[in-house]
Amino acid sequence: MRLKVELPDFAHETIVRFIKDFAGDRRVVIGLSGGLDSSVALALAVEALGKEKVLAVHMPDTITPKTETDDAETVAKKYGVALRKIKIDSILEKLLETTGVNSKIAVANAKARIRMVILYSFSNELNGLVLGTSNKSELLTGYFTKYGDGASDLAPIGDLYKTQVRELAWEIGIPENIIKKKPSANLIPGQVDEDELGVDYETLDRVLYGIELGLKKEEIAREIGEERIVNRVFELYNRSRHKRVLIYIPKVGVRSINTDWRE
Repeated sequence: MRLKVELPDFAHETIVRFIKDFAGDRRVVIGLSGGLDSSVALALAVEALGKEKVLAVHMPDTITPKTETDDAETVAKKYGVALRKIKIDSILEKLLETTGVNSKIAVANAKARIRMVILYSFSNELNGLVLGTSNKSELLTGYFTKYGDGASDLAPIGDLYKTQVRELAWEIGIPENIIKKKPSANLIPGQVDEDELGVDYETLDRVLYGIELGLKKEEIAREIGEERIVNRVFELYNRSRHKRVLIYIPKVGVRSINTDWRE
């Protein structure tokens, strides 16, 4: 078996229909970073609901590259959506001052959670929904902040691997510079997704696809040709399981939420 990740022909139509059915007449609020995932999610939301039903919020801090803000503005203008820009520095500073927290990981995660609080504040005000921007590669490796960028009411590209999101971006006309730039969460200076993950997205997605198909580690390694990389991806996948569960509950009743009681 050749592990090749391709975008299904029906993906575009399915996601647009999903957003339309899920949101109905409600507005959606999306954090527009200027990156690939949020740009694609916004474009699909506009196609599904119309530009008047989509509010984009760009939330930079002191380390956010100006190019990211420029790209967010370009995408918002291209799709004709309202764009709110809110700097989060003062909120972050007050939080750190109040809690005394200062480790690099805690500060990075605080930024992501502050941004989600802002999105849900707008959502509450509009009686709307928060549109998530996480992709399948991030969700399966835990490369997101729980209750931060991993939180949302609907995640339209959550079943697309990063390479599939990129393919869809070409299909729907996302600006070329956004598609080609190196993905980064921009939570810490110099952050690059593939450097932190320890594997490029093309290889990562092939390994994850093998896991999705139920293949054993050895089978995937034979296809990929790099046992070390396969071991790395399995480690990321296994240790991030807790991030893919909303809440862990010990089973006492007949049917338990998140186990045998499914929505």
